Amino acid sequence: MLEFEQLNLRLILNRDELLDLKDALGYERLKRDIEELEMKSSEPGFWDDPEASQKIVQKTGKLKNTVELYDKSVALYDDLTVLIEMGDEEGDLSLIPEIESSIEELEKSLASQRLQTLLTGEYDKNNAILTFHAGAGGTEAMDWVSMLVRMYTRWTERHGFKVQMLDFLDGDEAGLKSATISIEGDNAYGYLKSESGVHRLVRVSPFDASGRRHTSFASLEVMPEISDDADIEIREEDVKMDVFRSSGAGGQHINKTSSAVRLTHLPTGIVVACQNERSQFQNREKAMKMLKSKLLEIKEREHLEKIEDIKGVQKDIAWGSQIRSYVFMPYTLAKDHRTGFESGNINAVMDGDLDGFINAYLKAASKGSLGNEEMEI
Repeated sequence: MLEFEQLNLRLILNRDELLDLKDALGYERLKRDIEELEMKSSEPGFWDDPEASQKIVQKTGKLKNTVELYDKSVALYDDLTVLIEMGDEEGDLSLIPEIESSIEELEKSLASQRLQTLLTGEYDKNNAILTFHAGAGGTEAMDWVSMLVRMYTRWTERHGFKVQMLDFLDGDEAGLKSATISIEGDNAYGYLKSESGVHRLVRVSPFDASGRRHTSFASLEVMPEISDDADIEIREEDVKMDVFRSSGAGGQHINKTSSAVRLTHLPTGIVVACQNERSQFQNREKAMKMLKSKLLEIKEREHLEKIEDIKGVQKDIAWGSQIRSYVFMPYTLAKDHRTGFESGNINAVMDGDLDGFINAYLKAASKGSLGNEEMEI
């Protein structure tokens, strides 16, 4: 029957992708690695070093997940082949919705797995630290920061990741002057590194009684969370620590003790802060990890030989340096100026529907075809 022939043709289009994906994942190598890691974990004395053994267990789990996900795709492809053949022979049109839904599921899974093959950077698998700063636009820009924090929080929830507010500074009238959040999950940094840059908002401002259209800006810096054993050394004498009271509401403990910590790296002028933990010690520990991440990220980005070469320079958070524009008026559009990817559903984007932008960037980066076009509005 014609309906089943069309479904079969659509399914066949995914066969080459399955075979290519197997090579891209290094499927056979992954299975060998799992075997070797499992042999290590069965050796006597494996748990004598809990930290090292835990890392091996986690790595084994991640590799297994990758292999199992691919195996599920192969099994689904085989099941669909049989189902289409059976439906065609019996002329059972009631199977078509189920087959169509399963093919869509297969295609989404293959696309997701393909993206993971693009995450080959040294820190792509790490958690991510996102820091927001309000730029040109006054109160409107501060409100824009709070909107962006919500947007990335919603993206995090969509992916089953964990988000934690590390530090924030309230705006004078509304919104946030700055904020830092951590996002924990597999490949969080790999996905979100593309979001680093200046984000531009165009809308009728709710803070303008005249109802005029405003343009405002906010910057987002994305860093990988660096483990304590990372090859980076920060001298104690190069770090100035200030303590202050946490600024948010949070029960009896918060606001009553100077538990929040601000660290300044004197050679570069880089400042980080953490106020979400209950003790000063915990906040300092988290802030030091943030400082390491920031220094190492800049060092890697600028191809510097040593940390001392970092100057802590940042682009102006204003017109001409934006990576993406979010337009609410006179029409609705979110457009990435590097890849050209756009979405007219601005409300969905603000609710965390960012995968199209992230995927487009990763694909363009893998091909070395990132552009730098501007959008006049």
